[in-house]
Amino acid sequence: MSQPATQAQPKKNASFFQIMKAVLWSMLGVRQQKGYEDDTSKITLKQAVVAGIIGGIIFVVSMLTFVRFVISQLG
Repeated sequence: MSQPATQAQPKKNASFFQIMKAVLWSMLGVRQQKGYEDDTSKITLKQAVVAGIIGGIIFVVSMLTFVRFVISQLG
């Protein structure tokens, strides 16, 4: 007997850098439909949440560092 056509293919896992790239593009709001579809087929919700938290922390720390640097140069 042949396999039914509706059987789901195994999900490929995305690498850490693919996940971070997808989160970065999402934060910037610049994403093509094809890229979005590729990301949703590879990235799980848990991976996206963890990468979003990491990306948010990196963003906040870099902004704080930049502001401290600018303030130290002015004073």
